[in-house]
Amino acid sequence: MSLLSADPDALKRAAARRALELVAPGMVLGLGTGTTARYFIEGLRGMRVAGVPTSLASAELARAAGVEVLEDAGAQLDLAVDGADEIDPSLRLVKGAGGALFREKMVAMAARRFVVVADSSKLVERLGRTHVPVEVAPFLWRRTAARLGYLGAAWTLRGGEAAPFRTDNGNLVVDLTFPDGIADPARTAGALKAVTGVLEHGLFLGLAQGAIVAGEDDVKVLGTLD
Repeated sequence: MSLLSADPDALKRAAARRALELVAPGMVLGLGTGTTARYFIEGLRGMRVAGVPTSLASAELARAAGVEVLEDAGAQLDLAVDGADEIDPSLRLVKGAGGALFREKMVAMAARRFVVVADSSKLVERLGRTHVPVEVAPFLWRRTAARLGYLGAAWTLRGGEAAPFRTDNGNLVVDLTFPDGIADPARTAGALKAVTGVLEHGLFLGLAQGAIVAGEDDVKVLGTLD
């Protein structure tokens, strides 16, 4: 059966399997969050590696797979592998659908190599096709959301005010929608980070060296895995 006729989970598994080929014994890994990252973590079973997870959920998966879980590697990570919500032709990303964007960005920046695993539905010509998550402090969050709205985006509080979603850091997530996508990701990223009350945003620019994308009837590599 070709990947073309496979279900989305099969595509994610195929991308994760390709990423597992990059792992060598003794490595310290950055472990992403989400469905595709989960398949990568589960595939580490039996390997002699350690990992810094980007979420409590990924930490549980890593322990179940026999991976030594670290909070801080104390040095640069050998490799970080994570999924993405959107990938543009320049390997700029939107991440954070799972709410782990703050830790995901910290881990990506701490890695010698950051590789994205995804299925081809995540490829876009322009970022902002879906929404851009922004992690904000709970204190006076409405004022923070209003300031984000001044940037030309519509916003919603993830989970709603009655039962808002909380990140592993105890913060809230405001999801931004850009009606026409994001024409200048670097400018938008800078503007988001400059808003008081924002801890981190889901635009990952200049961080991914490569992407492993499963789709059609093959698995393609964008950028480099070296």
